[in-house]
Amino acid sequence: MAANRKLLAAAAACAAAVIGITGCSSDDGAKDPFEGMSADKIAKKASSASRNAGSFTMKSEVKEGGEQTAGEFAVAKGGDCKATIESSKKGHSEMLTVGKSSYMKADEKYWKATVGSTIAGRAKGRWVKASSQGQSTCPLGDDMFQSKKFKGLKREKDAEVDGKKAAVLVKKKGDETTTFYVAMEGKPYFLKVTNDGDDKGTATFSGYGEPVDVKAPAPGEVVDQKELAGLN
Repeated sequence: MAANRKLLAAAAACAAAVIGITGCSSDDGAKDPFEGMSADKIAKKASSASRNAGSFTMKSEVKEGGEQTAGEFAVAKGGDCKATIESSKKGHSEMLTVGKSSYMKADEKYWKATVGSTIAGRAKGRWVKASSQGQSTCPLGDDMFQSKKFKGLKREKDAEVDGKKAAVLVKKKGDETTTFYVAMEGKPYFLKVTNDGDDKGTATFSGYGEPVDVKAPAPGEVVDQKELAGLN
């Protein structure tokens, strides 16, 4: 799934995407909060609510090209974020974004797979700080709920996600099907996104608007990426 792959890659191994018909009524007779709305409009409403929550957490599982990757992400209201990623091919890695700086810490398997044995030895047990580019480096907050992605959806039968009633919005493109689950009670947050095609993935969302604590690592635990590469 395009967005999930982008997230996982941007977070050092990690990545959701998106569908037009009037709403389906609720099976239990309860009032449908999206009655009369097209699937595209429901998705855009969910996009706005999820984005405006300011903070959220996400768990992601992606299977792509024989590699399985699982990630846990959390985005704070100020835009800082943190992630833990487990890859069957690349190993374990962690990411922090604090202000304009980003940090990564990983096991030897990850460093060897991405930068080679020499740098892997230098990075062992340390947080690697990326050079500031003058803007936040968190890949999640800005990209996750962009409303421009939500076009050409179709609403299908309602479902439940972790006991919560959800409107189901589906987009099909070729052999790929992306399904979005939108909360029908309370604010219309995205609860889950799944992708079924050549690449398979699932992202589940929670903790909207809740505090997320992200702190930079202690200076003694950090090495600059230029220093690591022997450029300083």
